[in-house]
Amino acid sequence: MEDILASIKKVIAEEKELRASAAPVDVVEDEPLPEESSADEDEILELNEPLAPPMDLGPPLVDEQVAGQSRQALEQLQTVAATVPPGPAVNPLEEIIRGMLRPMLKQWLDEHLPQMVEEHVKREITRITGRPL
Repeated sequence: MEDILASIKKVIAEEKELRASAAPVDVVEDEPLPEESSADEDEILELNEPLAPPMDLGPPLVDEQVAGQSRQALEQLQTVAATVPPGPAVNPLEEIIRGMLRPMLKQWLDEHLPQMVEEHVKREITRITGRPL
């Protein structure tokens, strides 16, 4: 462990020496790259221009009338879904069951949790030390 720490300290010290001994870089004024200065208007890509020529996809897979009917059905579903009030945040049946189970769970934990924790602690101590308790 000490060897690892010593080697890390050595590397850090060497890096500090390299940084300190490095000559400062002279500031060079930005000069336009040759590509930037000779750029033609033809080379500029506008966002409204397509990147590739349009592909021929053939005839549509769905008839326009069928697509319109499907679109109307989906719009109707969207309208109905937007008008439905949100459900209750908590399920009432779930709350009743939680209320009933809470005292039973507390009683069971009070009776069994200390013994379970003690067994697991003993088992772990035995595993770590190699000696049974």
